[in-house]
Amino acid sequence: MDVQPKDILIMKKAHPCGGNKMYVIRSGMDFKLRCVTCSREFMVPRNKIEKNIRQVIRNEADKQEI
Repeated sequence: MDVQPKDILIMKKAHPCGGNKMYVIRSGMDFKLRCVTCSREFMVPRNKIEKNIRQVIRNEADKQEI
């Protein structure tokens, strides 16, 4: 799955704060994510995240500048 920094992931399971949208800070073997609702940052292994992604929201305007 193609997940890049600055993407927003909508997850199947909610974060303990109740939000299910996560902002991708870093991707690789692990993902560093930030909860959009409570701004908590955490790292999760790639295999756990990829099976729980419902949708990837990508801002194409940001990607065109690179």
